[in-house]
Amino acid sequence: MKKIKVVIIGAGFAGIALAKGLANKDSFEVVILDKKNHHLFHPLLYQVASASLSPGDISMPIREILSHAKNIKVHMQEVVSIDKDLKVIECKSGDEYQYDYLAVATGSKPFYFGNDDWEKSAPGLKTLTDALSIRDRVLYSFEKEEIKLNQEEKKLNIVIIGGGPTGVELAGAFAEVAYKTLVNEYHDFDPKLTKIYLIEGGQHILSSYSHPTSEKAKNYLEKLGVIVLTDEVVEEIGDDYIKTKSQKIESKNIIWAAGNRATKLISKLGVEQDRMGRAIVEKDLSLKDFPEIFILGDAANFQSLDGSPLPSLAPVAAQQGKHLAKQLLKNKRFAFKYLDKGSMATVGKYKAVLEWKGVKLAGPIAWLAWSLVHIFFLINFRNKVMVFMQWAWSLLSNKRRIRIIK
Repeated sequence: MKKIKVVIIGAGFAGIALAKGLANKDSFEVVILDKKNHHLFHPLLYQVASASLSPGDISMPIREILSHAKNIKVHMQEVVSIDKDLKVIECKSGDEYQYDYLAVATGSKPFYFGNDDWEKSAPGLKTLTDALSIRDRVLYSFEKEEIKLNQEEKKLNIVIIGGGPTGVELAGAFAEVAYKTLVNEYHDFDPKLTKIYLIEGGQHILSSYSHPTSEKAKNYLEKLGVIVLTDEVVEEIGDDYIKTKSQKIESKNIIWAAGNRATKLISKLGVEQDRMGRAIVEKDLSLKDFPEIFILGDAANFQSLDGSPLPSLAPVAAQQGKHLAKQLLKNKRFAFKYLDKGSMATVGKYKAVLEWKGVKLAGPIAWLAWSLVHIFFLINFRNKVMVFMQWAWSLLSNKRRIRIIK
């Protein structure tokens, strides 16, 4: 009996969920293509950037995750093009793969709204490399301030652009680093002199949350010492400064968290896209006129019941991967329905905000829920244990052990 060839591009939440759903199903021959060899738990990536966790705490080799699946191959390849008519995938290495069904789950990348030259000075946070680079740059900045001879020149600004969950969590984490973790560790520089800015172009941070929840998060950040600037559109970014419509801030630590766009591979498909580069998909997650191609996760624009696209969240991607696996196993098409499990964001130690089906929580209870949910959804038992231990140490000691500069 001829096996059905399924190729999955991308081993994020959607790709891994789909692969697990097809694992050890004898009628399917599955290949995962990813330019990295590991799966990454993106929701905690900011904690690697802020020296709370190590890269290995939130990542795991793709092969290890799927080692039990005898019908799944993992190839470390970078896909450069897809021939939709011939059903052939071409990789940077020159290798080609044929498929009966194709799932594209390549995620997203930072989007600078036409100002791609800003990327050098204001990197985004999408990979472990990004996180380690940000961590090193910030920690090294404290070291440079310590050795300056002129006391009047000692100043350190950290600027985070974008008031979504990533920006809010980064701002809170760096505030704790500067105002708690590093206090009393420097002799000639007071880390409390550090200024941490969170800049949001809209009227409120966490714009997808209700106004009271947004204000609560802003209040938490300001109590931590973060300077929250709303309705401030970034106009220019240089190597050591950022300009908004009202002010200029000097900083060599600028982090972009203001928007994402689907990867270039989606553009190369030659299909209808939205302004964020996401492919417009049918109710079963397939492409119009190409029912054998499915787009999942951050790369897809799936219209919800109110006509708006589903948010770029890990639960959305994971549920889509599971849904596609069910469709392929049953050889039947049916509409994807997203089960909204709520939204949450942490704002420093013991503080978080949470919204779920009309329920709004803030403070320690929301923080505990956030912590438990994130530990639960980590990919394996080892990661759960390591993250729990790191968090416990940090809570008890106010220290962050992962402060090694490369």
